[in-house]
Amino acid sequence: MSHPPTLIMISGPTASGKSALAVEVAERLGTEIISADSRQIYRGIPIVTAAPTPDERARVSHHLVEVLPLDSYYSAAQFEADALGIAKRLLAERGVAVACGGSMLYVDALCKGIDALPTVPDNIRFSLMREHGQKGDEWLLSELARLDPDYYSKVDRKNIKRVFHAVEIIHASGKTYTELRTGKETPRDFRIIKVHLEAERPILFDRINRRVDAMIAAGLEEEARSVYGLRHLNSLNTVGLKEMFAWFDGTMDRTTAIERIKKNTRVYAKKQITWRKADTTWHRLNITHVTAEDILGLL
Repeated sequence: MSHPPTLIMISGPTASGKSALAVEVAERLGTEIISADSRQIYRGIPIVTAAPTPDERARVSHHLVEVLPLDSYYSAAQFEADALGIAKRLLAERGVAVACGGSMLYVDALCKGIDALPTVPDNIRFSLMREHGQKGDEWLLSELARLDPDYYSKVDRKNIKRVFHAVEIIHASGKTYTELRTGKETPRDFRIIKVHLEAERPILFDRINRRVDAMIAAGLEEEARSVYGLRHLNSLNTVGLKEMFAWFDGTMDRTTAIERIKKNTRVYAKKQITWRKADTTWHRLNITHVTAEDILGLL
C-alpha cells in the first residue's frame, strides 16, 4: 500500500527498548535512522549514552550519532535544522524515515519545531562560559532567577545546559526567554507517526536497574575516567557520568554512585513519561509485547 512521505518517530523513557525496535523497523522499511538524543551526538561516551551498537549501525545507517567532539556547542535549534535536512532527503529517496530518541526537547524540535531564537554571538557565549566556570551553577541559576523569574519557576534546574541556554539568549536579545517562547507549532510538509513506548513502572524500573548493571559491566567506569578531566563540559553533565565523577572526587563511594545512577535514571524516566502524558497525538504501545509489525501497521 502506498503512503505519503512519512517520518516514524519512536520515543519513550530510557531503557524502553526503543533503539532496538527502531533498527528492526528501519531495516524492514529499507530506510535509515535519525537519532533524537542530545548526548548520543557526542563522541567518546557510547556506554553512558547507550549509543547504537556497531552491529545495529552495520544493519541500519544512523545519523547524528557520535559526530561531535565533547567540547562542541550544540542546541535544539541546530538539531532541528540538521534533523529536518536529513529527514527530507530520506523521505525524497525512500518515502519513509525513522527517528528515535528520548530527549524530549529534541523529539519536539523535530516533530513540531521550536521557537525561532536569536543567534548568540560568540563573545557573549564565551564570556558567559567563563563567568559560569568561575562562579558555578548556583550563580547561573540566580542569574536566570533575576533576569526571567517566570522561566526560572518552570525550568528543570538540574538541566544546567538548558539554564545556560536561556541566560545566553536573554543576554543576546535583551528580552526574557519567556517573551521569546511562543509555543507555536511549525507545520511539517510530511506525515509524522509518533510512537511512545510505555510499561508499568515496576517493569520499566527493573529494566533501568538491569541496564545500569550492564553499563557497569561494559566499562562505564573506564569510560568516565577517560573524560574525567573534561567534567566541566556541558556535554558531560548527564546521569551516569555525574555520579561517577562524584565517586572519583571522593564525595561518594562506588556502591552509592551506582545506586544513585539507578535512582537518577528512574527520576529522569518519570519526567519523560510525564512530558508525553497529556499529548494525545502519540500511539502508546506497551514495551512488553510491542513488535515491529505493530508499528508497520500504522503506515
